[in-house]
Amino acid sequence: MATLVEETKNLPIVPVILAGGAGTRLWPLSRQAYPKQFLALVGAGEQTLLQQTLLRLKLPDFLDTKPPIVVAHEEHRFLLLDQLHSIKKSAQIILEPIGKNTAPSLTLAALHALDNNKDAILVVLPADHAIQDEQDFNTTLQAAIGLIEVSDNTVVTLGVVPTHAETGYGYIHIGQQLTDGYQVKRFVEKPDKATAESYLASGDYFWNAGIFVLKASTWLQAMQQFATQSLKQLTQSWQQGDFDNPFYRPDSAIFAQLAADSIDYAVLEHLPSDDIALAMVPLNSSWNDLGSWHSVAKEQDKDKNDNTLIGDIISQDSHHCYVQSGQRLVALLGVQDLVVIDTTDALLIANKNDCQHIKGIVECLNDNQRSEAITHRKVHRPWGWYDSIDEEERFKVKRICVQPKASLSLQKHHHRAEHWIVVSGTAEVTCDDKTFLLTENQSTYIPLGKTHRLSNPGNIPLEIIEVQSGSYLEEDDIVRLDDDYGRG
Repeated sequence: MATLVEETKNLPIVPVILAGGAGTRLWPLSRQAYPKQFLALVGAGEQTLLQQTLLRLKLPDFLDTKPPIVVAHEEHRFLLLDQLHSIKKSAQIILEPIGKNTAPSLTLAALHALDNNKDAILVVLPADHAIQDEQDFNTTLQAAIGLIEVSDNTVVTLGVVPTHAETGYGYIHIGQQLTDGYQVKRFVEKPDKATAESYLASGDYFWNAGIFVLKASTWLQAMQQFATQSLKQLTQSWQQGDFDNPFYRPDSAIFAQLAADSIDYAVLEHLPSDDIALAMVPLNSSWNDLGSWHSVAKEQDKDKNDNTLIGDIISQDSHHCYVQSGQRLVALLGVQDLVVIDTTDALLIANKNDCQHIKGIVECLNDNQRSEAITHRKVHRPWGWYDSIDEEERFKVKRICVQPKASLSLQKHHHRAEHWIVVSGTAEVTCDDKTFLLTENQSTYIPLGKTHRLSNPGNIPLEIIEVQSGSYLEEDDIVRLDDDYGRG
């Protein structure tokens, strides 16, 4: 690696974290408002997949590694900031107004990188992978960066050494061996079982990890060659965007006109070309693309009957099951090959072999305008969270937590009144022209139509019980008059 040290010490390295996925196949834990990259699904502790992705990246100090660019959905901006803050990480955040797959995301990141650095090397990482050996992962990335240095106009991908004939992954067909990797002949889409077995037997195919190293200018050159119209629209959207550090927003009207496209379909399947080479560096670490409950189950510890049981579970005469319960007791008796995910407002029971089709359930929920496709019962907000613990016609009961020094918007309602009871902490209440404090076991009443605000002036979380009553109790009956978080 001596050549790598000498040649890369002054080149900017910009990690790009792609965190805009919906994670529909991990419903009911992953939902539109709180998708899988923000969940703690695997690994020790409470770190989410996004946090694990950021923390495992530990390139050598001699590399000029810049703060990462995270590309995410506008709806998740406060959730993203909270998760960055909790692991003491900073990032430049590109917010997409609507999901258009990974090719537009990477293009925006490349445009941003070139706005702030000389021709940066991008290390492109999806935010939903499980990688066991961090040292091997970073060593492999370092080797990929080295290949960029010796072969300038090259896209380098990480290929995972296959351990079995997997039909759920794309494959990389390798060619001539290089110093730290291989030339790539082509990418191959997910094969059938017989084809996957032939790939494994040949030794010439690796799993496509979806992790890439390339220069920002190389990506834009490839987009110009293979997706000219998309690049034109993305460039216009970026140039007319709104930049309010740490948030960078492309122009939403132009962005909405884009065709959705993945990195693979837009560019990689057209490579290598006359102008752009394609190479691969093997990743020897255990790797998993956490795209389904079946893949999540592979990363968890098993009992003597090959079950993974998370939460309050009783299992008798049951085998090869993955069960997760967040709140109540779940009992299994005489079953096998099941995935059972129990949440406060939805229960999934599926055969392990059918986990790839869970997104069909989410489509059905969306078609029927069911909120369970979008939010959990417990909904996170920039000021804290609320949990809708009970409701019937004309009333709703919520448990609300407001973080220290945080405040809800100044607002009013046309259709409901509210009663607030302080469970713990101190509440500062504004109701029309009056402002007063409430402490534990004290309460107040907010009449229909009154301007009001709830704040936490203290240093510990404020928890209250809110009882709403009225003819209409949905969240769109909020008229915000002032808001610390810029929400309309």
